[in-house]
Amino acid sequence: MKLKYLFTAIVSALLLTGCSEDNEPAGQLGNIGLSTTYAVIPDEGGEATVNITANDNWEITNVAIDEETGKQVIAKDGEPVRDKNGKATETWFTLSQLSGTANTRENPTTELKIKADRIDGGREMELQIKIGSNMQFLKVRQGAMEAVSASCAEVIAGADGKTYRVKGICTSIANTTYGNWYLNDGTGEVYIYGTLDANGGKQNFLSLNIEVGDEVELEGPKTTYSGNVVELVDVTVIKITKSLIKVVSPEATISKDGGELEVKVAYKGKGAYADIPADAQEWIRYKTTEFIAGVPSKIEQNPADTAVFKFDIMANVAGAREGKIAFNSGNGSGTSNVEYTFTQEGAIEEVTIADFLSREEGSAQYKISGIVTKIVNTTYGNIYIKDATGEAYIYGLLTSKGQSKQFETMGIEEGDVVTVVGTRSSYKGNPQMPNAVYQSHIDVTPISTAKFRNVEDSKDKYYMLTGKVEKVTEAGAKDDIETYGNFNLTDESGSVYVYGVTTGWNGERKKFGTLGVGYGDEITILAYKDTYKGLVEAVGIYVSHKKAE
Repeated sequence: MKLKYLFTAIVSALLLTGCSEDNEPAGQLGNIGLSTTYAVIPDEGGEATVNITANDNWEITNVAIDEETGKQVIAKDGEPVRDKNGKATETWFTLSQLSGTANTRENPTTELKIKADRIDGGREMELQIKIGSNMQFLKVRQGAMEAVSASCAEVIAGADGKTYRVKGICTSIANTTYGNWYLNDGTGEVYIYGTLDANGGKQNFLSLNIEVGDEVELEGPKTTYSGNVVELVDVTVIKITKSLIKVVSPEATISKDGGELEVKVAYKGKGAYADIPADAQEWIRYKTTEFIAGVPSKIEQNPADTAVFKFDIMANVAGAREGKIAFNSGNGSGTSNVEYTFTQEGAIEEVTIADFLSREEGSAQYKISGIVTKIVNTTYGNIYIKDATGEAYIYGLLTSKGQSKQFETMGIEEGDVVTVVGTRSSYKGNPQMPNAVYQSHIDVTPISTAKFRNVEDSKDKYYMLTGKVEKVTEAGAKDDIETYGNFNLTDESGSVYVYGVTTGWNGERKKFGTLGVGYGDEITILAYKDTYKGLVEAVGIYVSHKKAE
């Protein structure tokens, strides 16, 4: 009898459990449930509805409202994720609400409506819905997620979230654990941020044996980082075609006086050949080639042969320059190409902007640094930069590799500090530096005094502050606008104590009085944050000021 009653109890329990599960939402997790965990929006655009059942307040943590635009943007822990310019990335869909309250018997569910415009292809994002200590996930997809075959140029111009299939050459590898590298197909270059291994695993890039020069076909979703870096994220590799030729020699730096350059390449094609670009043949000259046959072994029965190329590099009387030599090898099934890059030191004089402006026009190279005060053209990179001694016009900023029309990819904004190299020229009597070569820049973040007070202390991070010059109110702080430049800088959010201001970028200290700044004037400075005995300090660099009315 006891066994009979025990069996009856077990069956009853199982039946009760089954009924309970049938009545729960499809995405039930503790105190929150979703009618579906997969919301689909048609390709032509439209709306999807998800019913939420919750017994407490809930919120979507990875979408927020941008206070400046009023639009929904990508977020982290409920706060918009912004680039250095303060711009947040908008979501490709619109949610009817970002939070809600507990449901009642009168209102047993909450409708979350998700709208999106038309798209060709597909895109996807996972929403994070938090209630108490629980986190529920809702995947939003529009269109088919099948990869769309495209060129790198089409990927760059395409929509974020869309999955692309691309084929190109691996030009350089940045990280061999996660698989971060660059792919170029001749129409453009895309950064691969994360590469999955053959089993779909992460952080196992070396198992794929992808090398510079290999042709790789892959697919993955597109995203744009910091508003200008196009990435394909966590890509799946479809096919790898190993290159028939590889450069063995590391990159080299040749003296400005010139010398011999030796480059070794390993190849499995029928011979190896070098090609010097036409615009570099005056200073890169072919000398000799030595061919060394590979020796077969039990492990490698078809070893690569080696070719040792030698070139004469002429003396350089101008600025530092980069040289590229192409090598190729082929067989009956195709040809592989690889590029070798080296640099040559230049005769560059580092000067102040005032000194640069005073020099004669010619081929002499100068390095100057300054604060970007104005961007005139965002395609070519026509900008004004200013240091403590003067202001110079940069007519066209090239990349460090000499590429033009790439200014928007450099991430340079007004207020940043940039270092460039170029010659002294003029236009209609006005001095300028044409086709300057980018060397480096320092990101500067515009910020209010209230937010500045809460950032971490760092002498390497600069911020731009604008406000009124007022007398010091901080206890234990010294007021001085004649020598050091110690004062309170006040804006709408509050004030901060400025402890010393130089006369400009690379300027002098203890000369603040020479700038003509008085109490009540509006001043703009670059500053890093420091704290001394509990006193928050902005250690400044003068940019500009406006006299009080």
